[in-house]
Amino acid sequence: MSSEKGTIQQALTGSVERVTYHNEENGYSVLRLVVAGMSDPVTVIGSFSTVSPGEQLRLSGWWTTHPKYGDQFKSQSYEVLRPATIAGIQKYLGSGLIKGVGPITARRIVDHFGEKTLDVIENEISRLGEVKGIARKRVELIERAWAEQQSIKQVMLFLQSHGVSTHFGVKIFKHYGHEAIAIVEQNPYRLAAEVYGIGFRTADQIARNLGLPIDAPERLQSGLRFVLSEAADEGHCFLPQNDLLERAARILELEGEAMPASLAAVSAQMIAAGELRRETLSTDLAVYLPPFWLAERSIARRLGLLLSQPVSVDAPRVEQWLARYTGHHEIELSPEQREAILEAAARRLLILTGGPGTGKTTTLRAMVQLFLAMRLRVALASPTGRAAQRLAEVTGCEARTIHRLLEFDPSQMAFRRDEQNPLEADVVIIDEASMIDLLLANSLFKAVSPNARLVLVGDVDQLPSVGPGKVLQDLIRSSRIPVARLTQVFRQAAESLIVQNAHRINRGEFPQLITPGEGKSDCYFIETEDSAEIVNLLVKAVVTSLPKRFGFDPRRDIQILAPMNRGQVGANSLNNTLQQALNPPLPGQPELVRGNRALRVGDKVIQRVNNYRLEVFNGDMGLIEAIDLEDQLVAIRFGDRLVAYDYADLLELAHGYCVTVHKSQGSEYPAVVLPLHTSHFLMLSRNLLYTALTRAKRTVVLIGSTRAIALAMNSTEAMIRHTGLVESLHINPVRLDFDQSSEMKKDQ
Repeated sequence: MSSEKGTIQQALTGSVERVTYHNEENGYSVLRLVVAGMSDPVTVIGSFSTVSPGEQLRLSGWWTTHPKYGDQFKSQSYEVLRPATIAGIQKYLGSGLIKGVGPITARRIVDHFGEKTLDVIENEISRLGEVKGIARKRVELIERAWAEQQSIKQVMLFLQSHGVSTHFGVKIFKHYGHEAIAIVEQNPYRLAAEVYGIGFRTADQIARNLGLPIDAPERLQSGLRFVLSEAADEGHCFLPQNDLLERAARILELEGEAMPASLAAVSAQMIAAGELRRETLSTDLAVYLPPFWLAERSIARRLGLLLSQPVSVDAPRVEQWLARYTGHHEIELSPEQREAILEAAARRLLILTGGPGTGKTTTLRAMVQLFLAMRLRVALASPTGRAAQRLAEVTGCEARTIHRLLEFDPSQMAFRRDEQNPLEADVVIIDEASMIDLLLANSLFKAVSPNARLVLVGDVDQLPSVGPGKVLQDLIRSSRIPVARLTQVFRQAAESLIVQNAHRINRGEFPQLITPGEGKSDCYFIETEDSAEIVNLLVKAVVTSLPKRFGFDPRRDIQILAPMNRGQVGANSLNNTLQQALNPPLPGQPELVRGNRALRVGDKVIQRVNNYRLEVFNGDMGLIEAIDLEDQLVAIRFGDRLVAYDYADLLELAHGYCVTVHKSQGSEYPAVVLPLHTSHFLMLSRNLLYTALTRAKRTVVLIGSTRAIALAMNSTEAMIRHTGLVESLHINPVRLDFDQSSEMKKDQ
C-alpha cells in the first residue's frame, strides 16, 4: 500500500458501519466501512454529502498511510448503493434518515419483511401497516419522508456532480421543493440570497461548474451584494464605495484593468436600478443595501415625528407623587435619578443610560410606577427572552421580547404592529437598548404611536448590537435626542469589585486583580500564559470550584464567555471540552450526532439565527429536555417555553456552555468565567472586557494573562462601524427642537 496520493486508482465496496466524523461546512468525513474479505473495518476519508450507517458504498480512490492512524482509503468519488444485508438495511433505516423510523421501528419493519424491506417501501409502502405498532398515520408520515428523501438525494447528487459538498441538500429541498434543481441551474446565486447557511462562495462554485463566465453580470451583482452582506455581519450599515469595489474585486478574483471597471459599471447600474443605494455622507461616498438605507431614514423620520408632538403634564403633581413614592418605599434617589424620572414624564422620547451601580433599575421601576399612576398604558420589552424576564422581575409588570411585542407573523414574515397598526400603548419602554440593531429599531419605532412616549434604557458603553448599526450610540451622539445619563455609583454597588473594575475599564484604567487566595471578593483573576492551562483551570472552576464555594449550578448559573469562537480557548473548542466534562455520553441516553457535534439530553444550547416560525431568536439559550429518534424531534426548554425542533432546524443551534461576549449581550448570569489569551487579540477591546464583566450578577472569574488584559485596555477599535444614522437625524426635515428648555405644562 502506498502512502503517496495519485497512485493506482482502485475500487472499494462496503457497508458503512459508523460515521466517525462529518464536517457540515465542507463535507469532509471519516467513515468505518465493512468490506467483504477484510477482517477489520476500513477507515475511509473523503468528501461525502450525507452518508448513513448501513448504506452500501462503491468508492473510487487510493490507499494512503497516515503516520498516526495507519492505513486509510482516500475516496475521490463514490456511489451510494442499496444496503446488501438485513443488518445493513436495519441500520440504514434506523439511522435517522427517514422521519418516523427510528431504531425500534426499523427493527420491526426488517423483522417483518426481511430482505424485501426496501422493495416494499419503494413499491408497496402501504404494506408497512402490516407491522405491529405502525398505524396508518405513521405509514403516511413514512411515505412522505421517504419521497422527500429520494428528492433530496437527487438534489445532493446534482450538486455533487458540480464539485460541491451537498450537506445543504435538505435545506435547499425544503426551500424550493421539487423545483430545486431547475432553480439552481437557472440562477445558482439565488441560493446565497435565499437559503440560510449557503453563502456566495458555495453558490459561486456551483455557477462556475455550470460554466458561468467569471465576468457574468449576475456574478458581479451577487458578489457586490455578498460583500455588503458580509459587511453587515461585521456591524456596518454601508461601505465606502472604494472599499466596496476593492473587497468585491478581491472576492471575485478579478484581474486585469478592465475587470474593476466592469465591476464599477455593474455597481452603477445596480444603484440606478435601486438595487443598491448610494449616499453622500460627510466623509464617505457610501453604498448601502436598500433595507439599511431605508431604515436609517425611516428611523430619523419616526423619531422626528415623535419629538414634534407636544406633551402636557402637571409638573407639581408629578413631583408630589415622586415624593410620596420615595417616602413609601424608603428610597433615596440621586438628583440624576429624580431628573430622569421627571424628564420621562415631560418627553415623548428619552434615553436613560448609565453604567453598573448607577441605579438604572431603581429609576426604571419608579418610571413605570409613575406612568401607571398617570393611568397610562405601559408596554415593556427587551431584545431577548432572558432580558425580558429580568425586566418583568424588576418592574413587577409583564415584559416581552421586542419580537413578541410587535407580534411577528411567521406566515407573512412580517410584524403585525407597524405604522398602520401601532402598539396599543401610551408608553413603550425598551430595556437593553444597546442590543437593538438598525432593522429591529426601525420596526420598533414604526410601531410606536406618535402620541405615545418612548423610553430607551441601556448602557451605551457596552458592545454594540450583534446586527448592523450602533443605534443607541448614534442616537446619543447625534445630540438630537434627550438623554438622562446616570453617573453616580451608589455606595452599596461601589463595594463590588465587579462594579469598580467595570468603571475603571470604562475610564481606561487597568482593573484591580485579586487572586482566589487573597481574600473574599466577587471578581477574581487566575493568571497563566499557557492556553492549555487556561482550559484546565476553566473546567476546574466550572465543574468544581464555583459550585463548591458558592453553590452555583454549572449549567444553569455559570456562563463561560469567550472573546471569539476560534482557537483552543475559543467558544467552539471550549464547548466540546465542557460538554465532555458536564454532560458526557451515558449508556441508554439518546444522542444525536450532527457533523462533529453530539447533542444530548441535558445539553445547554444557543440559537444562532432568528427562527420566526419557532419563535426563537438569535442568542436565546435553552436546555435539551428530550430527543425523539423515531419522530426526529428535539425538545428544548427556553425559559417557560418548550420548543420542538425538527432535525432540519438543528443547524441553527450551537452548544451554549460557552458563548462569545457579543452573544451574551442583554443577559445576566449569577457567575461568569472569562478566558483571556493573547491569541484573542483580534477581538480584544476595552468595551468587550467591560461588557463581559457587567454580565455577572454575583461572581466573575478571569483566567488568563495580564498581557491579554493590557491588549484589551489599549484597544477601542471594536466600536468603529460604518453608519449614517447620525447624519440622517440631522438632515431629517421634521424639526427636532427639544433642546430648548422644556416646561411641563399643566394638563387642562
